[in-house]
Amino acid sequence: MPAAFAAALASVRAAPARPELTVTEIPAPAQLAPYAVALAADVRPARHGDDSELGTGRFILLYDPDEPEAWGGPFRIVCFAQAPLETDIGLDPFLADVTWSWLVDALDAREARYTAASGTATKIISTGFGELAAQGDGSQIELRASWSPLETDITAHVEGWGELLCMLAGLPPTGEGVSLLTTRRSPRG
Repeated sequence: MPAAFAAALASVRAAPARPELTVTEIPAPAQLAPYAVALAADVRPARHGDDSELGTGRFILLYDPDEPEAWGGPFRIVCFAQAPLETDIGLDPFLADVTWSWLVDALDAREARYTAASGTATKIISTGFGELAAQGDGSQIELRASWSPLETDITAHVEGWGELLCMLAGLPPTGEGVSLLTTRRSPRG
């Protein structure tokens, strides 16, 4: 294992998580880079053993010593974050912009150094029919993002991703300079 990836891996595994998150290491996709580590996180449900209805996410750190041109370096982070919302919040035309700004703000508040950030924020509005009609209307926000860290200490990046998950779930931010919109949770996931 290259020394740069070993250092990054150690920092990912040692990164502290907010107490509201349950974070576990999961198998990383093998086809994206020669070296990778992946984390899954859920905002803790109200009752132990229940699936989270508040939010979930994935964090993948990729390392390729050949430094793919699109990455701008040997490392690339790919993340996913998803949370249910009230339908009226899902209809907000600024929701995608706010979601992206929460990620950027969370990384910047931790002084994470990165380049080549990109991503998509997807608003999903759904209505149940037939056997699912009782679920009614629902809404979700999903953020898929990637960026290239400029350091082997990935702690700030993991913490920023965790902060994003908690903010999407309606929890207050922990970092300075991060704003939060009041959100209400939909009973539908």
